[in-house]
Amino acid sequence: MIILNFDEYNVHKKTIISELKKSVFVYPTDTIYGIGCDATNEKLVRKIRLLKKSDQPFSIIVPTKEWIYQNCIVTAEAEEWIRKLPGPYTLILRLKNKKAVARDVHQGTDENNYTIGIRMPNHWFLSVAFQAKLPIVTTSANITGQDFMTTLEDMDVVIRNNVDYIFYDGPKRGNLSTLVHLEGPKISIQLRQERKSSPGKIQFPLEEISITQK
Repeated sequence: MIILNFDEYNVHKKTIISELKKSVFVYPTDTIYGIGCDATNEKLVRKIRLLKKSDQPFSIIVPTKEWIYQNCIVTAEAEEWIRKLPGPYTLILRLKNKKAVARDVHQGTDENNYTIGIRMPNHWFLSVAFQAKLPIVTTSANITGQDFMTTLEDMDVVIRNNVDYIFYDGPKRGNLSTLVHLEGPKISIQLRQERKSSPGKIQFPLEEISITQK
């Protein structure tokens, strides 16, 4: 296990990006700490599922907004929400490309109507997905039903012993992202916890991330 902060990641960026494609890692977002991997790697996705003891569908951090248009069904209403990204939202959309992520990402969903939770956190870690050009599994870094990770000290020992990298951002006591259901005929917004503060804008350039409908 290697622990990195933002500056250390930047120094070794090329090597780390290559390693992340075959690794399980813990990372910060604009809400809480997550655990993730290459969302197209069935073996790694399954490992996270076993670590968390979870049978719920996983969401993903997407590398660009173009990825959403290429792989999801985007309605006019969904496009309005996509314009709000990056931000503390998880947009639930229907997948039009079922091979865009590993099958185990969808566990618990209807095989004939796959949906996916889309995240673009307002946080520097979004640049990692962008530079790796991969969707990344995003789910809370804790065993299902147990407390969320807030610092290295309260990280679950099972997860600590089974990840390759930890991107550490200091104490993080945010709330879960807001769920926005856009997969059906009506929009449904689910505030999972009251948000105490609004995150600032990310500082790295994202000119390549634009809204271009495919």
